[in-house]
Amino acid sequence: MKPKFSDEFLLLLQKISEHYQVLPPKRKRGRQPDFSNLSFLLLAVVAVCTKTFADAELFRLLQSDCILRQTCGFRRVPHRTTILRRLKSLVPEAESQINLTGFSIVKEVAASSSQSVSAIDGRMYQALGPLWHKKHRQQGVIPPKLRNVDTESEWFKSGYRGWVQGYRLVLQGLVFPAPVPLFAAFRANNIGESTIVKQALKDENLPITDVMLGDETFGSEELVALYKENGGWLISPKQLSKKRHSFKHDLYEYRKETIELLFQRVIQTTDLKNCKVKGLGKNGAFVLASVWLYQLVFLMNFRHNKPLSVIKEQVESARWRIPI
Repeated sequence: MKPKFSDEFLLLLQKISEHYQVLPPKRKRGRQPDFSNLSFLLLAVVAVCTKTFADAELFRLLQSDCILRQTCGFRRVPHRTTILRRLKSLVPEAESQINLTGFSIVKEVAASSSQSVSAIDGRMYQALGPLWHKKHRQQGVIPPKLRNVDTESEWFKSGYRGWVQGYRLVLQGLVFPAPVPLFAAFRANNIGESTIVKQALKDENLPITDVMLGDETFGSEELVALYKENGGWLISPKQLSKKRHSFKHDLYEYRKETIELLFQRVIQTTDLKNCKVKGLGKNGAFVLASVWLYQLVFLMNFRHNKPLSVIKEQVESARWRIPI
């Protein structure tokens, strides 16, 4: 029999662990790891909820809070270097959990609409530390007075934000009946969004909706054809007629107001707007954990007939460890 917690944070972690979907084990030679991927996914959720991002701080937190440690599934306190190493390697597992939950949401939530519609877009996360300019990157040189540079970050320019040094989150979200993440991928900033989506389609990791809305980045003939082969219809400005207005234009209008709203809701839920640490792996673990957290709270609200948009309040109450 599972324990009943009066601590809202422990209760949230327990509920999240119940929604974890076990992946087929990958056979590896040698000694098996002492701690599961689920334990470190839960630790990443703890980090974004409590704003505790340094591995040394997480180590001390697990040391001081025995019940929290046990709820995350740690039989003992992992070494600080183990925490760092496992968080840095967590991106594939976190993406898989988000995408598997996305498939469940399409089946359960989108089924209430006559036609399933999703939107997709990317967002750049500004890297921690000073700017490392292109000339010095190409030379592989860090100027003597430049300290605390994130050497794994990359530059990319968007029409909205200009040049940003950092990383990229590609997010697919449901449009109807409410915006919620279906798919997420965290990559280097210089990898194209359409390239990420093409690979996800080939690997069968992208939840397919009847219609997917994307900006011009996702409008290439190859990607549109690939999405059609998988049973969906991809609409971008390149597929819209410039001569006459049709229902496609009306449908496409939902893209901006839903996907941008979803990005803002995910960011506001954990106040994770920029990178808090250095490196692709660790930043990816925290950003994806915030997406997974939002996604699961939404799904739990849906299954229990609770307001779908009341997510930030639930996470905040868990952070302060009080019932809402």
